[in-house]
Amino acid sequence: MVNFNGNLVSTEDTGLSFFNRGFSYGDAVFETLKAVDGRVIFWEDHYFRLMASMRLLRMNIPLTYTPEYFSNEFKRLIQAQPSTYSTWRIRLTVFRNSTGFYTPLHNEVAFVLHCEPLTEANYPKQKEKYVVDLFKDHYVQPALLSNLKTNNKILNVLGSIFAKENDLDNCILINDKKEVVEALQSNIFLLFDNELHTPPLSSGCLDGIVRKQLIRLSKELGLEVKERGITPFELQKANEIWLTSTIGGIQGVTNYRRKEYKVDKIKQALALLNTQL
Repeated sequence: MVNFNGNLVSTEDTGLSFFNRGFSYGDAVFETLKAVDGRVIFWEDHYFRLMASMRLLRMNIPLTYTPEYFSNEFKRLIQAQPSTYSTWRIRLTVFRNSTGFYTPLHNEVAFVLHCEPLTEANYPKQKEKYVVDLFKDHYVQPALLSNLKTNNKILNVLGSIFAKENDLDNCILINDKKEVVEALQSNIFLLFDNELHTPPLSSGCLDGIVRKQLIRLSKELGLEVKERGITPFELQKANEIWLTSTIGGIQGVTNYRRKEYKVDKIKQALALLNTQL
């Protein structure tokens, strides 16, 4: 069961064409959301990021696309599911609903919502071992489009295959300036004593939702945040490395090449983030 443009339908009856522009050209944006007891966490930040992304991609935003409208559609979709879980992962995809080749005939849009249950309402505890390495086969382009969650994620797919083939939990992406950008599905922070360093948006990293939350909460942790260019060499100098995402919360890296990391401060950050839920 999915929500297609406000209608609850089975996955076989969506009417989506193989020539859908999101499928054919990646002409779509999406948000990955976490809902607890019917409420989407950090929904306001997600909503404004979605609207900004649609404007940047020159999509016509319907007047009906209000925060309240989508909140109601999230609830309808969850209530229509056969299971009774209280926590859900939701994907909202908005695509340009037009024919045409590279040039669309118009800029009207449609959306698809689907969800799957999660077992925990709180963000999960740290994994005992979490191993990462660099993915250097392809580079992130440090441009404005890289800050958006579009359907153009082939670099992340290839990086995920690389990680699986090499028994890694994640990979760190770099841009064509050889600067650290982010992990495959999360933003990255490096802890140096009482300073938390993270790549700026100009590096090409995603304008992440939990990234924003952590920057906002940093003072409560007694940390100063610095957004700056980070070299791969500095990864081994950090006291801790944190990976942040909407579904995973904050995950600490334990191993990068020959370096082992603590996960002391990150436990405080995770506990503080969970209070926001």
